[in-house]
Amino acid sequence: MATRSATLPLQARPESTGILLPSLTLWWREVVRFYRQRSRVVGVLASPLVFWLVIGSGFGTSFQSGQAGGQHYLEYFYPGALIMIVLFTSIFTMMSVIEDRKEGFLLSVLVAPVSRSAIVLGKVLGGTTLSTIQGLIFLAFAPIIGIHFTAGSFALIILTVFLVSFALTALGFAIAWPMDSTQAFHAIINLFLIPLWLVSGALFPLSGASGWLRVIMEINPLTYGVEALRTLLFPNSPTLFSLSSSLATLVLFTLFMFGLAFMLANRRTTKPVA
Repeated sequence: MATRSATLPLQARPESTGILLPSLTLWWREVVRFYRQRSRVVGVLASPLVFWLVIGSGFGTSFQSGQAGGQHYLEYFYPGALIMIVLFTSIFTMMSVIEDRKEGFLLSVLVAPVSRSAIVLGKVLGGTTLSTIQGLIFLAFAPIIGIHFTAGSFALIILTVFLVSFALTALGFAIAWPMDSTQAFHAIINLFLIPLWLVSGALFPLSGASGWLRVIMEINPLTYGVEALRTLLFPNSPTLFSLSSSLATLVLFTLFMFGLAFMLANRRTTKPVA
């Protein structure tokens, strides 16, 4: 009898409770968990804000280039600081995957009749919501440097921030899923993701980069996020990529990162999850 029931798992118990409800539950858990930790909220917002003000003010009188179009560096650096907030929130929110594994929560979800697709979607949507909100909060500082939005441009800014947030959160999930150490997670961040932001056009324009660095910047998907935001925030500022091509690249980046996270989470291994 034991052998018979073991060979008929689908008839003995429900395979899944669906995707929508578990995903929404995990999404809400990520949001509540983040905003209960006030220090994380303050840190995510304050660090890029200080970085933006200090670096922007420090380079303000010396930064001049054709790409910047005569902008003050505080204005030029604003889209990069916005992407930094999105990067920090998206990536570090996914440390909860490692924490959930250590606490046993992830194991309880994996043995429940819940599709792994729901876990990926719920976690990624939770991190995306948080990073999008944090990025939009930073937009409150835009009028200080003379940035004003129309309804159409603001909608496109939200779309751009959402796409970057979703892609980076999925990337953070893909990095965190096979790991069981937050130290290793931080090492990957410092080795790979921070340099990815540094060569995104956030600190210096692509037009002034050397040959090999320019190639890296052109294949860096974050470059297109920075360029899209710069186009929307400063319509008169010259950019190297059109808004449509930048958004198309971000869509492809988003789909690829979510597909990678989905594939890793659904890959069956013999390695224990706790």
